[in-house]
Amino acid sequence: VMVPSDLYMRARDHALLARFSQSAFAKKVTKYAIGSVIALTTSVVVFALMYVALGGKHTKICSIGAFVAGAIPNWTLNRRWAWKIKGDVAFLREIVAYIAISGVVLVASSLGTGAMQSWVKGHVTPHHGIRVILVTGAYVFVQAVLFVAKFVVYEKWVFSGQSRLRAAVRSRHQVWTAARANRTP
Repeated sequence: VMVPSDLYMRARDHALLARFSQSAFAKKVTKYAIGSVIALTTSVVVFALMYVALGGKHTKICSIGAFVAGAIPNWTLNRRWAWKIKGDVAFLREIVAYIAISGVVLVASSLGTGAMQSWVKGHVTPHHGIRVILVTGAYVFVQAVLFVAKFVVYEKWVFSGQSRLRAAVRSRHQVWTAARANRTP
């Protein structure tokens, strides 16, 4: 009979897993995951407290409050710890893009918790703790689904250190000025 510790030892000693776990990318993914868990925990606590405080109503307000509570530590941990960015903030790429991505996630979590709230009203008796668990669970589910998508966008754009938009505009400008310089009168 194989016990979990034996399984862990076999996995730990596997060459591919050992090589991946020592890579810079794996460390970044791990730090992103830890930061996301911290932010999600903050959000879940705030969501559940607001949901109870507002009498099991206003899931959109609960989602907004929870999201803001988690977004601040999430951005800080991602930027400084996972992607190791220090110094000036690239306002358009980092702040505006992060807010836009956060807006998409916020809308998705509001829709998910609102849909669960509607279902709960018709299927679970009032003043029952299971309502809080189910609606909060819907919030967690949306966050989990979007976890990988957010990492990809952060990696490729927000915290990449490169502005593809700025590069594209600069390139277009260079082509335009070079073409104008090559014209004959």
